[in-house]
Amino acid sequence: MKQRFKTFFCYLSIIMLLPYIVTVFINGSSMASSSRVDDVYVKVKTEAGTVEMSMEEYCIGVLAREIPADYKKEALKAQAILVRTEVCKKLQENGRDIVLEEPFWTKEEMEKAWGAVKTSSNYMKFEQIWKETECQILTYEGKPVKASFFRLSNGSTRDGNEVLGSEEYPYLKIVDCPLDIEAGEQIQTVTLDDMDAEITECDTAGYVVSVRVENESLSGEEFRNSYHLASSCFTFQKYNGKLRITTRGVGHGLGMSQYTANEMAKEGMDAASILEYFFEGTELKEVADIVSSETK
Repeated sequence: MKQRFKTFFCYLSIIMLLPYIVTVFINGSSMASSSRVDDVYVKVKTEAGTVEMSMEEYCIGVLAREIPADYKKEALKAQAILVRTEVCKKLQENGRDIVLEEPFWTKEEMEKAWGAVKTSSNYMKFEQIWKETECQILTYEGKPVKASFFRLSNGSTRDGNEVLGSEEYPYLKIVDCPLDIEAGEQIQTVTLDDMDAEITECDTAGYVVSVRVENESLSGEEFRNSYHLASSCFTFQKYNGKLRITTRGVGHGLGMSQYTANEMAKEGMDAASILEYFFEGTELKEVADIVSSETK
């Protein structure tokens, strides 16, 4: 009875103090999950405007959109931890009023992508993954990490300090992903009308940092998004009056490669080991409590 009262009190405290959110992290699993951070409500940007939903519902929607549902369990668990980490990091840094803008799938969008039958089974699968990683986040020196992920690398991930221009990301280092090179999506080509363009800078991992298009300078990510390229690792080739662009990998290349994570899971590695590989020196911790910064 005493334990039930304690759990109820913790849950009630979260709801009351949520408007002044500050996340506190501690070691160990002894706290269990009585804090129920996954039940708190967050503001989310949608096409219809800003809505509120539970963190669990929102994050499962992000998972459904961002990673193949048929990936191995430990890879999905690693992804779930990264999604929760990023949300908690944003809430901690910006407070309760922040509107989360990471795209997610509603159940209707899942049905469009998977059909009604698969949506039911896939959603239950993601729910189970979410519960098995309940309250777990990835931290570095006691703080939530920048939980970056992408689908497929060019053979290695990127250096966070180099890409982001800051020394705040020592855990985002270049990591070899040789299995990514074997993926069917590894090399893709796009042909555009010829233009006066050249790659002016690449980073250590071979991803494009800047591109000159006529008199304008764009970042590699800006160019990638403008021309709907699979990856920001690309090369140019003039061909029959056209500009052929060849990309390697899928995504921005920073953080965890989902493809390699899945291959590691196939070999028996668990979520913790997968995350340690991609985020060197980090620790898995539990969200112990959510308290008001104004009460400190």
